[in-house]
Amino acid sequence: MVLFLLIVIVAIVLGIVGVVVHGMLYLLAIGVLLVIADVVYLMVRSARNRRPLR
Repeated sequence: MVLFLLIVIVAIVLGIVGVVVHGMLYLLAIGVLLVIADVVYLMVRSARNRRPLR
């Protein structure tokens, strides 16, 4: 869970820097990709931890 939060924070910082600094819009794109990858990672991890009902 710490990895998830760390990646979200990094993605937010990259997004803010990408919007504020002129000419570094690619940082915003990297931040968005990080958020998408993080959500996919969380979904895969939560789906793997489910146990079937007996």
